[in-house]
Amino acid sequence: MKKALEIMGEYSLLMVKVFQKPEKWRIFFRQSVIEAQKLMIDSIPLIFVISIFIGAVVVIQTVNNMDSPLIPKMYVGFMTREILVLEFCSTMIALILAGKIGSNIASEIGSMRITEQIDAMEIMGVNSANYLILPKIASSVVLSPFLMLFSFVVGLLGGALIIAITGLITMAQYVDGLQFSFKIHYISYSMTKMSVFAFIITSLASYYGYYAKGGSLGVGRSSTKAIVISSVLILVFDLALTKLML
Repeated sequence: MKKALEIMGEYSLLMVKVFQKPEKWRIFFRQSVIEAQKLMIDSIPLIFVISIFIGAVVVIQTVNNMDSPLIPKMYVGFMTREILVLEFCSTMIALILAGKIGSNIASEIGSMRITEQIDAMEIMGVNSANYLILPKIASSVVLSPFLMLFSFVVGLLGGALIIAITGLITMAQYVDGLQFSFKIHYISYSMTKMSVFAFIITSLASYYGYYAKGGSLGVGRSSTKAIVISSVLILVFDLALTKLML
């Protein structure tokens, strides 16, 4: 319990240093673009592959579990859409990104810590936490909802692709299901969750990297802790946000 309170205190103090006005906005925006490319845009191929296969798998499983002839086949599209937008395209994608970008951030900042680059920045009077971490958080929180939308569209296309290949149902039935009882609130709900999850991933990974110690092995341990704790908190906040927003 004591260790947990110490971590929470260190994390809170770090976030206070992070969320200060940047000394030079031009440098902040430049770094944000670099981080957006490295953390979000470079994740698009991975998200594309995962989403298209998950969309196809959801369609196949839904068709196989709809044995009753009384249930219209259009519900395959409806169920696929609901599964993707409510849970997969936010929570599952966030868990995947926790491993990819969480380890990237923790190892990058951790390496700078053990090679004393962060100490050098502090000696020069630079707010290292603000310079290194804020662009990562800002770019991830802003762009992650669009990554969720991308995953959603690709997942639906994956479902359409498997229908076109196998003929499990007609394409018209699938499209009717996608259009049936659509609630725009579900999109905003999922985008909000994704932004919260992105903040959790980037801030925790930055925290564990910033306070890494013990050489290269310490950096590895910090990366592992960042991924595990981020994943747990994603599930906790998923439950809380679902209860609050739905």
